[in-house]
Amino acid sequence: MKPDLVIGIDSSTSATKAIAWDRSGKAVTEVRAAMPLSNPHPGHFEQDAHDWWSAAVTCLRGVVDQVGSHRIAAIAVSNQRESFVPLDETGEPVRPGTLWLDERAKIEVSELAALFGADHIHAVTGKPCDVTPCIYRLLWMKKHEPEHFARFRMITEVHAYLSYRLTGAFVTSTASADPAGFLDMSSMDYAHDLLATLGLSADMFPKLFRPGEVMGGVSTEAAAQTGLRAGTPVVAGGGDGQCAGTGVNVFEKGRAYVNMGTAVVSGAYSPELFTDRAFRTMGAVADQGYICESAIRTGTFLVDWMVRELFNADPRSDQALFGALENEARAAGIGAGGIVLLPYWSGVMTPYWRSEARGIMAGLNASHKRGHVYRAMLEGLSLEQTLSTNKAAAAMGSPIDHYVAIGGGSNSDLWCSILADASGRRVVRSSTVEASSLGAAMAAAKGVGWFTSLIEASETMAGEQTRMFEPDQKAAARYAELRDIFSDLWPMMAEWNARLAAFADRGGQNA
Repeated sequence: MKPDLVIGIDSSTSATKAIAWDRSGKAVTEVRAAMPLSNPHPGHFEQDAHDWWSAAVTCLRGVVDQVGSHRIAAIAVSNQRESFVPLDETGEPVRPGTLWLDERAKIEVSELAALFGADHIHAVTGKPCDVTPCIYRLLWMKKHEPEHFARFRMITEVHAYLSYRLTGAFVTSTASADPAGFLDMSSMDYAHDLLATLGLSADMFPKLFRPGEVMGGVSTEAAAQTGLRAGTPVVAGGGDGQCAGTGVNVFEKGRAYVNMGTAVVSGAYSPELFTDRAFRTMGAVADQGYICESAIRTGTFLVDWMVRELFNADPRSDQALFGALENEARAAGIGAGGIVLLPYWSGVMTPYWRSEARGIMAGLNASHKRGHVYRAMLEGLSLEQTLSTNKAAAAMGSPIDHYVAIGGGSNSDLWCSILADASGRRVVRSSTVEASSLGAAMAAAKGVGWFTSLIEASETMAGEQTRMFEPDQKAAARYAELRDIFSDLWPMMAEWNARLAAFADRGGQNA
């Protein structure tokens, strides 16, 4: 029997999943393992890289135990982006890995921008200067941990670390190295001048492969741990956002995916390289091309925060409350009775790039109830996404007429309807729950010759559409009016907001 399955490993922030997929894109079996997260200091978020590997081993072993190693044709990784770990000369971590959530390098963002040029960094890496990419944390480590920095021999993001443990070779995908801020997006090679500014060279980073290329085979040691056959091809995958886009066939004309997860992330495919402050430019999990990606640094995180902190309920167990809140929010009507919410609870990325930004609720009065506040939150997220998509479409010169919605938030009919009305675009709910793993599996399938291109793999393996939300014309007109009000709020409040954040950062004092 020929191998008839590929595995997509999705190594995310809180858990790892390994899913075996068949040639049609059907999930055959899934195993997941949780991973601990450390918050040793305010704004510092870390994980032990050994946990990345042990979770992957648990998941791979579980899948192999269920389906048999003889059925696995290849594997590929989808990874949490902008998270990395430095290794010493023996391949062991020098310190814990730092995550995309980490905010320790705020000062270093400004320093590197002044040293190398903010516009130049954006033009080369495709990413406006922001606290999220790994490159700024490397500068922080050089300044604050010189004894560790001196021991760096290899710098690996999550995809590279897992690939090293699987194959014994220091290899990675361009679509995982570029979100970290390491690559020149025009050449898809390392940004040598930028690395040299930090005292680093390209030989301290893994060898690069395009998504869908075979990077090596499972080593004898990794085979013993995972149950996979030695030599099983390990194919370049990519960052979880780009993999998710491939998993829902982002290549279809007029399409953008919107991942309504912990953060709201949306992207559209472009065969050409564009840079704009309205999005981050990422390498597509495809044979060529790019993803123009917007990011709101909150999403279902804000939903859960509101339920827990304002409504005094447990979002994990009180599921009935969500139904009640949706009914109350639906009754509140467009505009939530005059409340506008800017969803900057974790700063703002696209299009303002202000890490110190804080959330704003404006327009409250004594007649408002929790349903109004809840709706204002969903509207704020939807209006923010609409503005980002409009700017991205204009910069790309290509219309975006519909979203494919994935992630936990896409299960909310109300949120999908609000997004459709606020944006004037169709919102299609995908049947593909694990789009990131599926996107990685598509790369694996292409790598072993099941398909001639990743676009063909995506067209064949992408899930079906389960429901469509069409924009209501009257509601869309009303939201267009609200969007003008919404878009004026941050420019008016930005500097005041920065002063408030600076005041709060200096700490409180009892009266």
